[in-house]
Amino acid sequence: MEHASHPDIVKRLKRAHGHLAGVIAMIEEGRPCVELAQQLHAVESAITNAKRVLIEDHLEHCLADGVGQGGKSAKDALAEFKLLAKYL
Repeated sequence: MEHASHPDIVKRLKRAHGHLAGVIAMIEEGRPCVELAQQLHAVESAITNAKRVLIEDHLEHCLADGVGQGGKSAKDALAEFKLLAKYL
């Protein structure tokens, strides 16, 4: 199921992908470790933010709307939330 946030998440991940490719090139060029660590931190942050948006969107639209519209029981929504919680 595609959510409204998915195109934004894809853009974020493509940017992170490109940035990661740049970090790989930096390693191959022998760039200083401090620069590499800084750039890897930026990649990590981009992926973390994409994950956060995905999970928040899922909680709001799949779980909350699903329960509110009767598509999911509260018990099923809670079980799904518990599965997602390990990725927070």
